[in-house]
Amino acid sequence: MDHFGYRQDHLFAEDVSLATIADNVGTPCYVYSRATLERHYRAFDEPFGEYPRHVCYAVKANGNLAVLQVLQRLGAGFDIVSGGELDRVLAAGGAAGDVVFSGVGKSIGEIEQALQAGVRSLSIESEAELERVDAIARTLGKKAPVAFRINPDVDPGTHPYIATGLRENKFGVPASDALRLYQRAVAMDSINITGIACHIGSQLTQLDPFCDALERVLDLVDILSDNGIVLQHLDLGGGVGICYADENPPTPAEYTQAMLKILRRRGCHLSVTLEPGRAIAGNAGILLTRVEYIKPGPAGDFLIVDAAMNDLLRPALYQAWHEVVAVSRGGTSPVRDCDIVGPVCESGDFIARGRRLAAVQGDLLAVRSAGAYGFVMSSNYNARPRPAEVMVDGAAYHVVRERETSASLSAQEKLLP
Repeated sequence: MDHFGYRQDHLFAEDVSLATIADNVGTPCYVYSRATLERHYRAFDEPFGEYPRHVCYAVKANGNLAVLQVLQRLGAGFDIVSGGELDRVLAAGGAAGDVVFSGVGKSIGEIEQALQAGVRSLSIESEAELERVDAIARTLGKKAPVAFRINPDVDPGTHPYIATGLRENKFGVPASDALRLYQRAVAMDSINITGIACHIGSQLTQLDPFCDALERVLDLVDILSDNGIVLQHLDLGGGVGICYADENPPTPAEYTQAMLKILRRRGCHLSVTLEPGRAIAGNAGILLTRVEYIKPGPAGDFLIVDAAMNDLLRPALYQAWHEVVAVSRGGTSPVRDCDIVGPVCESGDFIARGRRLAAVQGDLLAVRSAGAYGFVMSSNYNARPRPAEVMVDGAAYHVVRERETSASLSAQEKLLP
């Protein structure tokens, strides 16, 4: 559920008209709903009841400081994949002790930064990374908290670009290597084994892959326990999908109950860490865009809008589907068979293809489900300033990132003498 809906044929975010935001802030523009972010976080946290858990929002989905601030105030932890994301969490008021640092390519500087800050855990994804973390921790005189990320070789049934739990993916260590690596880590004076982690992919719409991966990880937990290696937490990652079109993903409550059922049957009482990102932020945001021109095409019209692939990359990158709706409906605009395309000089620059939409030049459109992997994947291609970001809070709205300007794009560049 989200808090975007029509009132007398005009689309609102909570109690604010999206047309008002577009008029005052301009387009393209990302708009987020605070109430939706809060609702989605609680949907993951509350089903656990008294079971020990740590819901760590995946910052890579949407790292706007105001988004992080809203979640931090609810008690969220954070899953990060770069030193820059750690900086953002701290700037938003988050605590390093609530941060899990994932990712296959942590640099020396990032590991030093994480250990100095005191992150909760580093997810180790290779033997080479274990060696690097041990050496850096020894130099700093610290004990690094680590959990190995296991690759369980489970097919998540999602787009190949966002599948992370198969043998051919770059993520995690093979389950067959786990015992040896844990035993090696235990012998290192500067390493503190805290847990075990697993993340098999994003936008999953079935429970079976999650359950299969958990069973395989719990098999490893038993093997480790039999060899005297006791863990403190079990990181199940994220990946629960959202509804972009007609998908029917499990609800957070269904997902949580399925995981708890397995944990109880297996007699596992480890504290659980979850890392939802898209499932919290995806349907909490939309992208506002305005129709610049309507151009006839061979099979319909091109609606040329002011948002482009540099603003929302997912359609061009994944052929992802986003619902596109008119901000004001019920008028006399003709219904068109159309492709919604941007002004970037690429044939791959499209927001949506093969749609039927009532629109004329100057109309406002809203691209739904754009709160995750929208602004964070944007760029300045074609020297286009990135859009503003707005947070709606009830009847008020706040510009939480100003629109970039052409001057700001070149501010760090220097002409030759």
